[in-house]
Amino acid sequence: MKIQNTFKANVIWGSLGFSLAIIAALLFDTQQTISYLAAAKAFIFSQFSWFYILLSAFFLFFLLFLALGRYGDIKLGSDEEEPEFKLGSWIALLFTSGIGIGIVFLGVAEPLSHFLSPIGEYEKVRTALFFSIFHWSISAWAIYGLIALTIAYFGFRYKLPFSLRSCFYPLLKEKINGRVGDIIDILGICTTLFGVVATLGYSAIRLAAAFHSMHLLDNSPYLVPLI
Repeated sequence: MKIQNTFKANVIWGSLGFSLAIIAALLFDTQQTISYLAAAKAFIFSQFSWFYILLSAFFLFFLLFLALGRYGDIKLGSDEEEPEFKLGSWIALLFTSGIGIGIVFLGVAEPLSHFLSPIGEYEKVRTALFFSIFHWSISAWAIYGLIALTIAYFGFRYKLPFSLRSCFYPLLKEKINGRVGDIIDILGICTTLFGVVATLGYSAIRLAAAFHSMHLLDNSPYLVPLI
């Protein structure tokens, strides 16, 4: 049986080119690039925070609608297939892959960083609790869940590629196989890549700090990148 090749050269080279451009900018002019990225982040936070919160709430209620309604009985596979893993195994897999090092580092560091912000005492506690609960509770899982559910549904039921472009099939139809689909996949790969890099960076910092506290490593600035 011939296996269909899903390799997309445009997606690979586009994602690689964008990632290398960011890395090169950080290497050659670190401070200026960081200032640009910080300004872009501040603009997004100030202008679109409301949209992010609203969208997370919509995802949550939409998933509840699917789960509790008649659509909750649709299998993510053919009608005669049975689940490959038990429910407990799926929960363990999703929890460990979704949380990762964050539960060790950011789960503690994030509320403390908000609490140390230069605002009133009541606002410190309120802000720390609000953002920590929003980032680490069911709202974040609703985002993960909807994306995973959409890719799985169109992948298993419609036999489309297991990529982000397949999520837009109801809107774009066959256009997902063209340039528009390539752009969607490039954005998906780059955001996933930088998200994973951030998690690995935090992991390296925590691991180096742990080794240093046990006097197994010197406090060298070169140890974190090596780890």
